[in-house]
Amino acid sequence: MKNKENIRIINVRGRDLSLKIRRNSQARRMILRVDSDIGGAAVTLPLRSSEREALLMVQEKSDWLFTRLDSIPPKVPFENGAQIPILGEYHAIYHDPYQREVVVKINNKIHMGGRKEHLARRLRDWLRIEAKNIIQPKAIEMANELDRKIGRISIRDTKSRWGSCSTSGNLSFCWRLILTPGWVLNYVIAHEVSHLVYMNHGSEFWKTVEDLNVQIEDARQWLNENREHIQRYG
Repeated sequence: MKNKENIRIINVRGRDLSLKIRRNSQARRMILRVDSDIGGAAVTLPLRSSEREALLMVQEKSDWLFTRLDSIPPKVPFENGAQIPILGEYHAIYHDPYQREVVVKINNKIHMGGRKEHLARRLRDWLRIEAKNIIQPKAIEMANELDRKIGRISIRDTKSRWGSCSTSGNLSFCWRLILTPGWVLNYVIAHEVSHLVYMNHGSEFWKTVEDLNVQIEDARQWLNENREHIQRYG
């Protein structure tokens, strides 16, 4: 069954709130999170749960929700003068409409050519390519350590998952991982590659991730604490 979602405006303690309700055929429990794209909340519902339960959950967790919403950092559009993190180091964007090359990275500067209205799209495209250029060799190297083969690696713009692994061995990663420190990116790669061996999160799976020499707990904590920060770029 396909996942379905809808967005509505509800009133919580006298405050209008955008709420996205998404049904997921694989979800085992309700999950509430902040959705920076809509400036509100998102609830993932198992098929057996009702929307009324989702609304009650939002009411019950409203203190936590509003605290998180009020702490969301402002959006950082891809434009001239903006600074974005790449593997933990900030890079400044410089736009020159007369520059021949579309994107040129020199040290900690990203020089963009072409028309201003195309800058954001072209930078996103470049970041996706850079993400794959970094992720693919690392994933292949880790898979070789586990004596496994990767099917296909794709780079997507996902909001709720940093990566995934299919039963056929195809791996998918969020392009925004390039905005995280390298040691965090390495953990996500190791996590998904380890699913080539174990398609679960049991003790043997986590031992496999650990054997790939990554910082599991620190990386998971960093991702949990910085999700909204990373999602604000672009």
